Amino acid sequence: MSIEFKISNQYLRSNRKKGFVSFISGVSIVGLVLSVITLITVLSVMNGFHKELRDRVLGAISHAYITGYGDTIEDWQALQAKINKHPNVVSASPYIQKYALINTSFGSQGISIRGIQPKLEKKTSVLLDKIKSGNAELNKSSILIGSGLATKLSVMVGSKVTLLTPQLSANIMGVQPRFKRFTVSGIFDAGIGEYDNNLAFIELHQAQLLYAMKGKVSGIRLKVDDLFNAKKITNEAVNDLDSGQYYGVDWTQQKANFIKALNLEKQMIGIILSLIIAVATFNIVSMMVMVVTDKKADIAILRTIGMTPKRIVKLFFYQGVTIGIIGIVIGTILGVMLALNIESVISVIESILGFQFFPKDVFYISRFPSEIHLDDVIMVAVGAFILVVLASIYPAKRAGKLQISKVLNHE
Repeated sequence: MSIEFKISNQYLRSNRKKGFVSFISGVSIVGLVLSVITLITVLSVMNGFHKELRDRVLGAISHAYITGYGDTIEDWQALQAKINKHPNVVSASPYIQKYALINTSFGSQGISIRGIQPKLEKKTSVLLDKIKSGNAELNKSSILIGSGLATKLSVMVGSKVTLLTPQLSANIMGVQPRFKRFTVSGIFDAGIGEYDNNLAFIELHQAQLLYAMKGKVSGIRLKVDDLFNAKKITNEAVNDLDSGQYYGVDWTQQKANFIKALNLEKQMIGIILSLIIAVATFNIVSMMVMVVTDKKADIAILRTIGMTPKRIVKLFFYQGVTIGIIGIVIGTILGVMLALNIESVISVIESILGFQFFPKDVFYISRFPSEIHLDDVIMVAVGAFILVVLASIYPAKRAGKLQISKVLNHE
């Protein structure tokens, strides 16, 4: 251990008895600790919210889907059997995705219709597990609709609705759009407005009849065992079909703009909150300038006994960095602990204040999910350390340039 480092530690301990200087040192450390805690906690909570949103969206769109270049697949049973043979495909389910006009006595609205086989759909999607009222069973005359859509149309379980499709059919009355009367058998609540307000499920065979797709489907939805390897698995499954007629789309392609928006939001908030750490490091600058002023006599004595200006610079640089490291280490530990227990902490705060931050009847996500990413913690700690190093340079150089003759004359 160098003499400069030993002396800097001595100054740290002695500053505890120096009144105002000690107070400023404590404030600098506390400010750095709080800024690191804040940044780690906020980034972890954002990770948790992003995961919650991602899971809800994926529950509605699946991990991936395979379809033909005409957005139709014939002989889909054989293709599904081949896809299921892939070791990384957990389940596969056929679907028909089309548009229709849903009409009730209270109004009408354009919606997206998804024809499914309920038993297979439950293996690839969580939407059928989000039934708010009724049940998820589908027969030739039943339909599942989203909670938002049910509210808009003022319908409930047992209500009658009519689906009017763009598909035309010829009969004795002439050419007319295909339509069918359904009974609402269940209302689901996905927690995502895009689906709750605009999506309805009917049985696959009924969708084939409505849209004149006998023996055909729009595609096959996949659930894979590795969410973040979905693109590779999907491409492998398509290649196993030994045909150039099909292509696959994974969730990162389906919701590319959504994912980019979430990542951009996290980056911008991270940059803004990093300013808190910058402010805390400015406190270190002011504190170290005060320490240098307080230690003028000591610096003069060290210079007279042969310590060079460079070594004086090292001495005070080490002191500033040591203070920074103490604040960063404490802040990182407390930040991780708070992020791991944020829901319990928020629950205690809500019970004390007597209100909820995210009421269940207003927000889709009524809790504070948190997910700690090691790279976020490392980024915060390293970024804070770099700022601390930069903040320690100026006061240390100022100490090295001190004119000892003026100090000794004054003394």
